Amino acid sequence: MGHLTLAEGELRFAELIWEREPIPSGELVRLCEESFGWKKSTTYTVLKKLCSRGFFKNEQSIVTALISREEYEAIQSEAFVQDTFGGSLPRFLTAFMSRQKLSDRQIEELRKLIDDYREE
Repeated sequence: MGHLTLAEGELRFAELIWEREPIPSGELVRLCEESFGWKKSTTYTVLKKLCSRGFFKNEQSIVTALISREEYEAIQSEAFVQDTFGGSLPRFLTAFMSRQKLSDRQIEELRKLIDDYREE
């Protein structure tokens, strides 16, 4: 899907939508005014921008996500590992574990993830 990113304000806006979708655009305007102090025009400008970038759609005044929060987080995680560790998950885990010891529970969760992945 590519390297899609959201600026801090865009991410806060996206979280409002993800938490409440489908959401009427008028309700989104009200929430943005309460949460961010935005005017109606600001909300619609940001919404239009994120719709054009493929994050959301606004059809018949109902806003829904085209990219879920989970998909967005996966894209960001993949980009981080790619950009920082040359795409190597083992290099990422080695760096992470060199500064923080994994608990037995975390080790078991990782083993289960790997086992589940192998079965697919």
